[in-house]
Amino acid sequence: MKIAVINGSPKGKYSITLQTVRYLERKYPAHEFCVLNAGAKIKALERNFSEARTLLESADVVLFSYPVYTFLAPSQLHRFIELLKHNGVDLRGKFATQISTSKHFYDVTAHKYVEENALDLGMKYVRGLSADMEDLLSEAGRADAEMFFDRFLWSVKENVYVPCDNVSSNYCGVPATVPATCEEKQQKDVVILTDHTDPSARLATMIERFRAVLPYTTRVVNISEYPLSGGCLGCFRCAVSEKCVYKDGFDTFLRENIQKADAIVYAFTISNHSMGSRFKMYDDRNFCNGHRTVTVGMPVGYLASGNYSAEHNLRTVIEARSETGGNFLCGVATDERDTDARIDDLAKSLAFALETGHTAPQNFWGVGGMKIFRDLIYQMRGMMRADHKFYKKQGIYDFPQKKRLTSMKMYLVGMLLSNEKILAKMGNQMNEGMLAPYEKLFAKMDKEQK
Repeated sequence: MKIAVINGSPKGKYSITLQTVRYLERKYPAHEFCVLNAGAKIKALERNFSEARTLLESADVVLFSYPVYTFLAPSQLHRFIELLKHNGVDLRGKFATQISTSKHFYDVTAHKYVEENALDLGMKYVRGLSADMEDLLSEAGRADAEMFFDRFLWSVKENVYVPCDNVSSNYCGVPATVPATCEEKQQKDVVILTDHTDPSARLATMIERFRAVLPYTTRVVNISEYPLSGGCLGCFRCAVSEKCVYKDGFDTFLRENIQKADAIVYAFTISNHSMGSRFKMYDDRNFCNGHRTVTVGMPVGYLASGNYSAEHNLRTVIEARSETGGNFLCGVATDERDTDARIDDLAKSLAFALETGHTAPQNFWGVGGMKIFRDLIYQMRGMMRADHKFYKKQGIYDFPQKKRLTSMKMYLVGMLLSNEKILAKMGNQMNEGMLAPYEKLFAKMDKEQK
């Protein structure tokens, strides 16, 4: 497969993000990675776009690579996308994804920008990789990069991508096949959590189809039937005892019947710009776990009936809750358009995550959210004992301000950058020094492959 890599970094070959591409090129030699340093060559591309056109039209897929600059992609990549649209390059039907590096500060808005433009161009977009700048130098970071690319290759093969051009429709679909028996289904515990009370509603039909096409066993938990005594009182009693002050047994039910599942799919009808009051009560009562991410690694999905594409805040909430929980979001299937196909894609994505143990590194919502909770729990550790014990065990207390050696290095770099004479003598030595650890990694990989 020929991959057109659009490097949006103004640093060109010195781009840190591009090192992840170089790593994938070595790990997946069956695929051809063709890099266009669009960020560094943007002036030339303004004069003549033919090089970019030739590459993009001949490629099978497109991979955008860039550092996050001030909430979004660099201006050079913005300009490239403008030129791409102005020159009328036809990319309809081609798959697209992206790789960025940053410190996770609003990487989500940068990724959304690239995603929206890919959809404008009629491309089939697959969620990208948002990596920390030093991730590739760690074993875990390299594993994340490989998992991302494996998922991208699977998405291309299975034709699974982010839907676009949603419009309202009157969905009344039915399962394509009769649901398989439990003997025919592979044994996994997939919980479908819902609050619907009308068996004739479109949501019920959506659930029925999802259960039919998913190759794993499922069970439906209807929270409208659980005898909840009331909503969370915010009493913080559970912060010490891990038990809810209510005597309705919900904390035990939650831990034994839902959180031990292999995957969760939330099914709801949009109501007043949210998932509805019953779901909110359910979410609030989850506070019996405090601020502990007890379902880390569990894939999740959503079946939503209603005008989901117009609910921007609800979409943010759903994506952010997956990120802060450490859950891979397999997708959100709605009844707006191509409903059966979207449900089938959700089922395929969830099955893929269960088969491969797929996870994705957290973006700004996840990383930033956990840092807020990290500081909060540490400050309140005398009261939130269960949370403090969990955070300590999971290594969440990273406290970067205590890394004195790194701070000292940054003082040295600051001194160098403030001296024009030294900078003039150094030339590209600083960029080359930043890439040195990556070159060492690639040299080791090349040696092992011989």
